[in-house]
Parts: sequence; structure tokens; C-alpha cells
Amino acid sequence: MKKVYAKEEVCVGCRLCEVHCIVAHSEYPNDIIKAFKKGNRPVARVLVEENKPVSFALQCRHCEDAPCTKSCITGAMQRNSETGIVYNQEERCVGCWTCILACPFGAIRRDESGKKAASKCDLCSSNDEVPACVANCPNEALSFEER
Repeated sequence: MKKVYAKEEVCVGCRLCEVHCIVAHSEYPNDIIKAFKKGNRPVARVLVEENKPVSFALQCRHCEDAPCTKSCITGAMQRNSETGIVYNQEERCVGCWTCILACPFGAIRRDESGKKAASKCDLCSSNDEVPACVANCPNEALSFEER
């Protein structure tokens, strides 16, 4: 399965991965201005960690034995058996945040912009190409590959 990998040695902490993630998951996926100015702005599903001079993008690792799926009390956090992508069914999520506590990487966040639900990287699964964060990283600090 292809995953997103960060190269901290070339990340400059510009946070464009966060911006493009928000746009890709907004009501206006092709318009950066409307995505930020109109409607409910989703939380970024990728988070730039900074401890100067080192910075890198942190997102879900889509673990083989994902603790978030085991801890979810409603079964909203699931793994797609075909693609291997761990995703959250937001309509089933009750916002108990046990997945956040269970994630060893801190890759799940609270999305309080609309319905209170857990938010995490879904590898832009509605898109067959590379995820928005990878496609729009100006330094190519993110790669989408199988290792």
C-alpha cells in the first residue's frame, strides 16, 4: 500500500500541505479562496510539527494493526480491506475521542468545525492521484510511495 512519507531534511515548515489538505476536504475543493472564506472550513488532516530547524508533516500512518479502529466505540474508525486505508465514517462518530488517545503518532485530530468528529488523513481517497499534500509540496518534502 502506498503511504505518505515526510523528508524532514527538506521540509521548510511552510504549511502548504495543511492549506491544500483543508482545500481538498472543503466544500470547494478547486478554489482556495472559497474554501477558506465560505462554508465550514475543515481541520487539516496533516499537521506540520516544528522544532526549529527541523520540521515535518505528520499524518496517519494507516497502521496494519490500527489501534484507533480497535478503540472506536461505535465502529466509525475502520480499515478498507481492499485499499488498506484507515478512515473515519463521520456520520457514525460520536466524538468520544478514544481514537485520539489510542493513536501512537498523534495523527488524529478533533474536527469541531461542523459535526464534532475525529479527523484524520484518508490519503485523499476520493482522488485516484497523489494526496493533495504531496501534490502541492513546493520542496517535495512529502512523497507518496510504497516501501
